Amino acid sequence: MKIEDKKQKLRLEIWNELYQKKLSHRPQGDYNKIPDFKGKEKAANILRKTSEYQDAKTIFVSPDSAQIPVRYNCIIDNKTLIMATPKLENGYLKLNKEAKNHPQEASTKEGAFKYGAKIDKLSKVDLVIEGCVGVDLKGNRLGKGGGYGDREISDLYNKKVINNKTPIATTIHPLQIKNKIPMLKHDCKINMIVSSQSKIYIKS
Repeated sequence: MKIEDKKQKLRLEIWNELYQKKLSHRPQGDYNKIPDFKGKEKAANILRKTSEYQDAKTIFVSPDSAQIPVRYNCIIDNKTLIMATPKLENGYLKLNKEAKNHPQEASTKEGAFKYGAKIDKLSKVDLVIEGCVGVDLKGNRLGKGGGYGDREISDLYNKKVINNKTPIATTIHPLQIKNKIPMLKHDCKINMIVSSQSKIYIKS
C-alpha cells in the first residue's frame, strides 16, 4: 500500500472513531477536516500553562476550529497573534488591538478577517500551534490531506521566522494520538502535543 493510501486509511479511522464516540462538535463528523474535538478548551488551557506559551510574545496559530480556544487565549493574554488564512490564499493575518474588545468573535476564522490585517512580512515567531488529524509520539503529523499545515510550517522555516528550536505544537483529543503516522519527505514534524488530558514533549 502506498504511503498516501496508508495515511488516508488512518484519517478515516480517526474520523470514524471520533464520530462514532460523539467526540466532535460537528454533528456530521469531521470528514475531510481537522477534527473540531470536544475538550479543545481543556487542551488550550493546558497549553496556556506551559512555559512555551507563557514565554512567547508572538504566536502563530492555524485557522482550524479546534484552535479557536487557543486563539482566544492569545488575544486575552495580549500575545501578538498571527493566523494563516485558509489554504494560505491570502497569506497571513495579524490580529489588531480591537480584537481584545471582541475576543470570542476575533478568535473565529471569520472574526480574524474582521479584526486582523494582512501582513506582507512576518517577524520572529516564538510558538507555532498547528491543527492535525493525527499525530504520533515521534512528532509525525497527519493533516487532512491538502498539505496546508505542512505548507504553513515550511513557509515559516523558509521565511526564517522559526528554527529547529521553535516549539511547534498541536492541540488534539487523546484518541488522535496513534502508534505510527506514515510520513512522506515533505511532511513537517511537530515537537509538542497538547491533548485535553496532558502535554507531551517530543525528544529530537
